[in-house]
Amino acid sequence: MNILVTGGTGFIGRNLCVELVERGHDVTALARNPAGEDVPDGIEMAMGDVSAYDSIVNSFEGKDAVINLVALSPLFRPSGGNEMHDKVHRKGTVNCLEAAEEYSVDRFIQLSALGADPHGDTHYIRAKGQADEAVTDSSLDWTIFRPSVIFGDGCEFVNFTRTLTPPVLAPLPGGGSTRFQPLFVEDFVEILADSLEDDEHVGEIYEIGGPEVLTLAEVAKLVRKARGQSVRIIPVPMALAGIGLTIAGAIPKFPMGPDQYRSLQFDNTTTDNAIAAFGNSTEDLTTLAAYLGVDE
Repeated sequence: MNILVTGGTGFIGRNLCVELVERGHDVTALARNPAGEDVPDGIEMAMGDVSAYDSIVNSFEGKDAVINLVALSPLFRPSGGNEMHDKVHRKGTVNCLEAAEEYSVDRFIQLSALGADPHGDTHYIRAKGQADEAVTDSSLDWTIFRPSVIFGDGCEFVNFTRTLTPPVLAPLPGGGSTRFQPLFVEDFVEILADSLEDDEHVGEIYEIGGPEVLTLAEVAKLVRKARGQSVRIIPVPMALAGIGLTIAGAIPKFPMGPDQYRSLQFDNTTTDNAIAAFGNSTEDLTTLAAYLGVDE
């Protein structure tokens, strides 16, 4: 199969491209600036920005499938402002769909997010929800994945938690009670690749999570333990944290703001973990503690 992976040089993209090549597929990774990217052997490179249709459309020619992984982080405020979520997630997805339709691409895999909702509480969640609507309204054979946070080498989630929770004492909104269902990147890319190779996944929206549910406080303790450190969580009332992040969000280059506060008010866990649809059980998946090399 000839596959185009948009966002193919990102954290998930690089792992997925390797998985697809190992399965014998022809893979092209699309990136805004592929020059200088140290991509693994067997992966072709293409340059393009999904928010600019003319820059990407020709990369879709001759492809059997497209996996759209381009995304901005929900953990940090985009450098171009929150309107970038609409530009990249909604408009970028629409551009990819139109390019796929122009070149009669058979399959389209969309990376969404848990809680994606066109009327959601954050710019990120709304844009993801609107992008999903565009996918389901298209004429393509589509599959949508809504994963919890993904971890692995070079991941943002572990680094974000480490930044948010310094050793010894760490103030966290709500005492770090927000719940996550961390999923190992190597487990996830196997699922993504499997979805391309079986037509039974066409037209499905899958919520995907890891083998266990952890609070942000529990994640912080694991991350610090992996460095031989301990941490005591100091609860910060959610209302107070919201005021602080709203004020700090007005500071140029401050990485968090009201959207990030709102995202911590709801859990990032599956309602019905769809891993069984891909022949997996929780025992098959890697836990965060195992990845970090610590006992829970």
